[in-house]
Amino acid sequence: MSNATYQDAPAVLTLRVEGMDCGGCERKVEAALGRLEDVEEVSASAVTGSVKVHPRQGASPSRQVIERTIGELGYAVRSDEDGADTSSASASWWHTAKGRLVLASGGLLVLAFTLRMIWPALGDWPFVAATLVGLVPILQGAWRALRVRNPFTIEMLMSIAALGALAIGAAAEAAVVVFLFAVGELLEGVAASRARRSISALADLTPSTARLMENGEVREVSAASLRIGQRVLIRPGDRVPCDGRILAGESDIDESPVNGESVPRSRALGDEVFAGTVNLDAALEVEVTRGAEDNTIARVIRLVEEAQAAKAPVARFIDRFAYYYMPAVVGLALLMAVVPPLVSAMPWSESVYRALALLLIACPCALVISTPAAIAAGLSTGARHGLLIKGGAVLEQLGKLRLVALDKTGTLTAGTPKVTDVESWTRGQDENDVLRLAAALERGSSHPIATAILARTEQLGLSSIEVSEGRALAGRGVAGRVEGRDLALVTPRHLQELSTLPDDRSQRIATLEQAGKSLAVLVEGECALGMIAVRDEPREDAREGLLALSRLGVRAVMLSGDNARTAVAIGDTLGIEAHGELMPEDKARRIREWQADGLGPVGKVGDGINDAPALAQAEVGIAMGGGTDVALETADAALLKNRVTGIAELIDLSRATLRNVKTNVALALGLKAIFLVSTALGITGMWIAVMADTGATVLVTLNAMRLLGYRFQGGTIPANTERITLPLGSSVPATGEEAR
Repeated sequence: MSNATYQDAPAVLTLRVEGMDCGGCERKVEAALGRLEDVEEVSASAVTGSVKVHPRQGASPSRQVIERTIGELGYAVRSDEDGADTSSASASWWHTAKGRLVLASGGLLVLAFTLRMIWPALGDWPFVAATLVGLVPILQGAWRALRVRNPFTIEMLMSIAALGALAIGAAAEAAVVVFLFAVGELLEGVAASRARRSISALADLTPSTARLMENGEVREVSAASLRIGQRVLIRPGDRVPCDGRILAGESDIDESPVNGESVPRSRALGDEVFAGTVNLDAALEVEVTRGAEDNTIARVIRLVEEAQAAKAPVARFIDRFAYYYMPAVVGLALLMAVVPPLVSAMPWSESVYRALALLLIACPCALVISTPAAIAAGLSTGARHGLLIKGGAVLEQLGKLRLVALDKTGTLTAGTPKVTDVESWTRGQDENDVLRLAAALERGSSHPIATAILARTEQLGLSSIEVSEGRALAGRGVAGRVEGRDLALVTPRHLQELSTLPDDRSQRIATLEQAGKSLAVLVEGECALGMIAVRDEPREDAREGLLALSRLGVRAVMLSGDNARTAVAIGDTLGIEAHGELMPEDKARRIREWQADGLGPVGKVGDGINDAPALAQAEVGIAMGGGTDVALETADAALLKNRVTGIAELIDLSRATLRNVKTNVALALGLKAIFLVSTALGITGMWIAVMADTGATVLVTLNAMRLLGYRFQGGTIPANTERITLPLGSSVPATGEEAR
């Protein structure tokens, strides 16, 4: 992608920026660039590492000035020649500047506590050193923001708090707070780099080369160079390099990377194929219908980037609170130090003492720890239960979900088709004979239907049969000679080319297909010997997981790329509303519509690349643990145990954590308010202020630790409990958390 992209007037300048890792970084960049002349609007995204500058009508802001302003904030603008930002994303956290700072300040903090125990005469000097080491980059950040007229930042808050604590002798407390802040900054950087890597993984789906057919010759060219109207050759086993239309050939196409379809689809003359899918059986000649910049994978990447950039991280509570809190406290302390001696007989020493005590009690140590301590405990508890949550903002949002959209294949279903029906249509031959003969024909094939048949014969312990003259019938099935008989296993669509079925059997096939099952018919000559049906069946825990969501008052809807008939059949089995035949952009569009209609916040659960845009579009994207790397990277949370019940566990854990956070904030602010008043009135002195602030820190930490013993209360549901099915758009009854 180009480092700068110019569009229709007024031109929009897009820059790739390194070092933006959080919402605070975004706001600093937006505030600084927004004050420049000729700039109408600025949009920064920490997730995609990009900044978009919208000029005023008819203006053309200087790119050099914009880059210099970003550089003054401590961030780097990447040029076109730098290429993709892979080094920082792939580096281990301990190799980064923030990682080294955490290790250094943490080591100094441990050393300081050790020296205090074995050499008390040193006093607070080891803690002063630990504080200053960790405070240097924070002071630099505060100074850079101050230079662009943005004084009220989290760095400024931390700087004044730490320096104020040092000034009144609370060096140990200052060192701990600075260290925790450094850890938080490191975690934000790690999360941002992982999110950027997910975009690169999507791009890897499209092959780098294609076989261009031109002037009767076939030559290898860059897939990015393909143009509309050109013709390409796609061999069996090749990944499709473009969106196109089949001009010659017929083959099964594995479309699971794009639409999640569990069974490959037969594609013939005139059918569409999509970039990133896999050609399984026969060579195809395809006409390019979309350029590389607009093919299916490119559109998926664009959707993911736009959705991630649109949902900027929730602004940190401390940063928002500091906008009002910091100037008020600093102003109050200054008044406390100066005004009393001027209007009364209070000595200057007394007024300065009260001002320092006021600054100490105002030091946001307990407040800084209150939310991160609860969030850290919640994240740790989730990890122990196989629930991976990518950050506190995600943990907060999970508890607010009102609607969850679930993928079918690999999420509500096992992701692997299984044999559901076997029928014999000839005398002297039973179902096991049909299975044995079909398995002989399918042996050695990796087709999902073949895998299901072979797994079923192995499960039943049926003996294997050798096949000779085995061959693939491109897009139709397989054929071969078994026990001296010429047999074929074909799809119902191509059965009419070989045989005519009685009406009752044709009706039976239609009924099974209506139930969302894929069929293979065993044929000898013109005689249909029997039929095998397979379907990707629901997971064992799918119904239990949906019931748990219902108890929490959360509605569930299925969004699938599989054919509508299969999706509706599985939905009816599970008692869930289902929508099928959805492309990646369709799933993202459905979620946008629900959000616009006020049905959110919306969660999206999936396991495939095709789910990536919807996972990014939803307020919270949840990936199944057995899913693709792209889904796991794009999602905000992942179910490592790969169980549907984990969705309800995530929501319940979030609600428990949010209750804990609210309690902690109330404790921290409540105690602070009481002692701010008592200190200002001279009722409590400096040592009481130290005890109050330390006591509040201990209280919020102990309260947060209660989350480590959290147990999910909504996972076990009686088997005879009825599923509450709700049409889309209906109201949700008060259940679970809301009913209580």
